[in-house]
Amino acid sequence: MNEEDEIFRKAVGDVKPLKTKDRLDEYSFKKKPRPIAKKLIEDEKKVLIDALSDNFESLDYFLAQDELFYLKPGHSPDIIKKLRNGSWVIQETLDLHGLITPEAKEALVTFISHCKHHNVRCVRIIHGKGFNSKNKEPVLKNKVKKWLIQKEEVICFIQAPNHEGGGGALIALLNKR
Repeated sequence: MNEEDEIFRKAVGDVKPLKTKDRLDEYSFKKKPRPIAKKLIEDEKKVLIDALSDNFESLDYFLAQDELFYLKPGHSPDIIKKLRNGSWVIQETLDLHGLITPEAKEALVTFISHCKHHNVRCVRIIHGKGFNSKNKEPVLKNKVKKWLIQKEEVICFIQAPNHEGGGGALIALLNKR
């Protein structure tokens, strides 16, 4: 035995170890947290994003008096009137300015999922008018409409009033959770 071991033995003296059967481990009663399946969450998010087609064509949205609107079949047309006159307060806003198509699609899917989870009903989606895009044509403006029509959660949408973004934004009503 070396000198350090002797010093330790003298300091400890006649100490006896506790019997493990007599001792309760305070951590043994705590439930372990459930593991988070990060890969599964990523995969589900990718499926939701991939489910939205950029080439989706629908005649389900209409132009009335130069104002765009969409109403999912089976819902009352009164919903559009109420959405136009502000019966629902905008609870959340998503701004897609400066995003390219894949980023905007992912942002929209994440946003709608967040709104659904937090029971948000009325949202504004700012897609812009396309003034800063190539050829000065709106890219996201047309794609966002197509994506929203494909989302089960979307009951209807209208072009935002001028004070809420006008032709560069949509106001959408989502169904209840």
